[in-house]
Amino acid sequence: MRYAQIPNSLFIKNRKKFMDRMRPKSLAVFNSNDIYPIGADSTMPFQQQRDIFYLSGADQEETKLLLFPDAIEEKHREILFVRETNDHIAVWEGEKLTKEKATEVSGIETIYWLKEFDKVFFDLMTEAELIYFNTNEHYRQSVETQTREDRFIAKVKEDFPAHSWARSNPILQEIRGTKEPEELEIMQQACNITEKGIRRVLNFLKPGVWEYEIEAELMHEFLSNRSRGFAYTPIIASGNNANVLHYVENKNQCQDGDLILMDVGASYANYASDLSRTFPVNGRFTKRQREVYDAVLRVKNDATKLLVPGTLWAEYHKEVGKLMTSELLGLKLLDKADVQNEDKNWPAYKKYFMHGTSHHIGLDTHDYGPLKTPMNANMVFTVEPGIYIPEEGFGIRLEDDVVVQEKGEPFNLMRDIPIEAEEIEEIMNKN
Repeated sequence: MRYAQIPNSLFIKNRKKFMDRMRPKSLAVFNSNDIYPIGADSTMPFQQQRDIFYLSGADQEETKLLLFPDAIEEKHREILFVRETNDHIAVWEGEKLTKEKATEVSGIETIYWLKEFDKVFFDLMTEAELIYFNTNEHYRQSVETQTREDRFIAKVKEDFPAHSWARSNPILQEIRGTKEPEELEIMQQACNITEKGIRRVLNFLKPGVWEYEIEAELMHEFLSNRSRGFAYTPIIASGNNANVLHYVENKNQCQDGDLILMDVGASYANYASDLSRTFPVNGRFTKRQREVYDAVLRVKNDATKLLVPGTLWAEYHKEVGKLMTSELLGLKLLDKADVQNEDKNWPAYKKYFMHGTSHHIGLDTHDYGPLKTPMNANMVFTVEPGIYIPEEGFGIRLEDDVVVQEKGEPFNLMRDIPIEAEEIEEIMNKN
């Protein structure tokens, strides 16, 4: 692994939280992701399934985690199954987890080779009455590919039809949403790497550069700092491209007088950062660009203050809508009649700000976390308002990642990344 090893105390705590919520005489199994093919003998780079990583720290393909708090034998209450390594694999693929290293990484004492899984699993299922299946129930999921987890679930249902089953997802939604101190430290590292990339771009950006060149500058900085790269597909959108919310082609040349919207973030140790900044290509905002920029920044700052324990996610977005409506009236993009006659299911402000303001972030960019219960301390959210004006040829989005605090305003993990217009112009024009 490229990143510094994470203390296994984190994974020990995470497993305890999960097992404390399991039903009596139940076990849970978590599978690693497949390595997905591209064509011929080419494959996508491997990324670990986030739940098995969250619970074990095992960042390797062909891995299984089994949790059985009520197992008769104590050694079978936590088991990690890893692919058996050998000299041939070491030569062709590199170092893999040994049993000793798997224990060091995960804090799990009982390590078996993967080929032993079926025998051990059958034996433990004779003790268990219920099995937890790890289905993907994220509110934005859209998965068309059968996963290793899907195949496992189908096989277990066929082989053990008399057992009951339950879903691990409700437990994971609850516990993954609130971060441990070790997780916050890792996320801060991801944000620090993102900051380095942004400062590099501020010194590189000028009329005539291409969006993909900016992407390359960011990637260089991220990789140089032990990141795997982007946490998600980067958006580098100059001019009117910024009005396409998921513009990812990054193929155009940046023109004098344009703004460029960048929605980018580094990944570190499988944890994501998620940043949006909007910069003037030539180093100076026009008067109109600055008016809109300051309006978005005010909404972001005021919205951030609303992320406190007890806040409901749906109600929060309604309040942010009111903040944005006020700013759009001030910019004369809306008038009072627009607001008075608005469709309550699609308020007037949605014409210029059509997406949500905040989502959980952590191991996934759009992370697991409860959305229908009150927020609590140590949840981490993005804050990302925007105003998009195709008729004026630009869009502006500003985004930071913040940690809900027990008392007071959220703590901004991106506090050191330039966002004030004056600081941006000063950096871009210092030479």
